[in-house]
Amino acid sequence: MRLDRFLSHKTRLGKKAVRQHIDAGDVTVDGKPAHHHRQEVDQFTTVTLNDSVLQQKEAIYLMLHKPPGYLSATTDPEHPTVIDLIKESFASELHIAGRLDRASTGLLLLTNDGRWSRSLTEPEKKIPKIYQIHLRDPLRPDAAEIFSRGIYFAYEDLTTAPVELTPLSSHDATITLFEGRYHQIKRMFHAIDNKVLNLHRKQIGALELGDLPPGAYKRINKQVIWSSTHS
Repeated sequence: MRLDRFLSHKTRLGKKAVRQHIDAGDVTVDGKPAHHHRQEVDQFTTVTLNDSVLQQKEAIYLMLHKPPGYLSATTDPEHPTVIDLIKESFASELHIAGRLDRASTGLLLLTNDGRWSRSLTEPEKKIPKIYQIHLRDPLRPDAAEIFSRGIYFAYEDLTTAPVELTPLSSHDATITLFEGRYHQIKRMFHAIDNKVLNLHRKQIGALELGDLPPGAYKRINKQVIWSSTHS
């Protein structure tokens, strides 16, 4: 939003009065004098008028090691949610950027920045998401080739983007996705007559879960996701 429009909305001042305040140096943006009435501000820009704070909101980005049994939801009447694990005053402001189902574990992102979380799903970004899976039955020898071609989902009438599958043992593999459709990995294995018993997300873009304990969380820099060869 343009600064002059923001100020008019917040103060109910007219366009002329707003521009006079900007020209007089009465308005600061992130601690610096505003330099133009067309200057862009967003929900996390700190704006003051004559030392009165009109907006001050911190952008929050967290990575969480999701344990099994927690829902990727903000509230639920029956089951604990990942928000219950966040022991911070800002917990109620957060939403989940890229969910995991209740049984699955691993890297989960939480934020109050809707624009950032939406950007994680933009197809052109091709942000890799890496999972480790354990299967009910032995892995088919041709599974990697099948996944690399994509699998047709009749319900959506689409074929998935190529998926990288690297076998680790007869029943274990790593999977790299570049999109994130509903229960995609489990549905892909169902399509080749197998079942995923355990699913654990290890990495999103360049951000690795590492040794963060289950249930623990920490702040991250929002840019770290894209600091990889896939950006």
